[in-house]
Amino acid sequence: MRLEDYFTFLGPDIIRLKGHRLGIEDILELYDAGYSPEQIALEFPGLSLEQIHATITYYWHNREEVEAYLSRLDKLVAASMREEAQGEASAVVKRLRSLQAQQTQ
Repeated sequence: MRLEDYFTFLGPDIIRLKGHRLGIEDILELYDAGYSPEQIALEFPGLSLEQIHATITYYWHNREEVEAYLSRLDKLVAASMREEAQGEASAVVKRLRSLQAQQTQ
């Protein structure tokens, strides 16, 4: 199995299926939830069973490395969600302060 035939490594925290926007985490999330490769193919009709099996095989052959990748990805997503929530809260606070200032005039 040649990895470059199935995956595009865009960085230490971005592994995509070749020719797709999907990351290996998208396949592995369903696999971890108990989906069979055939069920995963139904969820992602643009993928072949070969690509799905390659992702699962890559996971099993590199389990420790992939688990670390998934953990880093989870932390990045959580941090991004926190930043987004803080940004939204800041916008709300600014709007409330603006309304309060208008009321006192």
